[in-house]
Amino acid sequence: MHCLVIEDEVDTSRYICNGLHESGHTAVACRDGADGLQKALHETWDVIVLDRMLPDDVDGLSILTTLRGIGNTTPVLILSALAGLDDRVRGLRGGCDDYLTKPFAFSELAARLEALYRRSRSRDDIRELKIADLKVDLTRRTVERDGKPIALQPREFRLLVYLLLNQGEVVTRTMLLEAVWDYRFDPQTNVIDVQISRLRNKIDNGFTTPLIHTVRGVGYSISADR
Repeated sequence: MHCLVIEDEVDTSRYICNGLHESGHTAVACRDGADGLQKALHETWDVIVLDRMLPDDVDGLSILTTLRGIGNTTPVLILSALAGLDDRVRGLRGGCDDYLTKPFAFSELAARLEALYRRSRSRDDIRELKIADLKVDLTRRTVERDGKPIALQPREFRLLVYLLLNQGEVVTRTMLLEAVWDYRFDPQTNVIDVQISRLRNKIDNGFTTPLIHTVRGVGYSISADR
């Protein structure tokens, strides 16, 4: 992995980078938001570790928002002392792929980063997914239905891809949290329901055949058979 570590605490940054180097990866450290954003924008990374609280009152979420806003889909793990449920949900809704709180064990951080890396590479051999009149181009990261383009946010795109990879099957909220967010927390949270609702509005509204279905008490499925 080629990792960018945006973390202002010198000891923490050194700890992460040294650990990654010892594990056979490469890592570059940035200790302020401006430098980190520039490196994230102008270089290619496999994963990014992003602190929430950076110098000059910069919230790492603003960096994340900028990246996602221009279509940068590099996996991002937020590493933060902000451990409250609301903080974690804000990070996940803001477009991060995982959220780990301080203090942390390097073994867990490395395992999460490697999982993000594997997931981002696991579908490189699949270029297109289809169901009914819906088509997803994984190379160009475009979505269209009945020939009409549909704009999705990065999280919505990943959610749709996961549903399509399991089309015809029921996926639970826990499965979605672990696969799309790579994060394990209360499956009763409404994060999944909110994201599914947004995705359904874009994918199904205005079309005759609904594709995204709720399986009450279990989860969701994508199918053209109902």
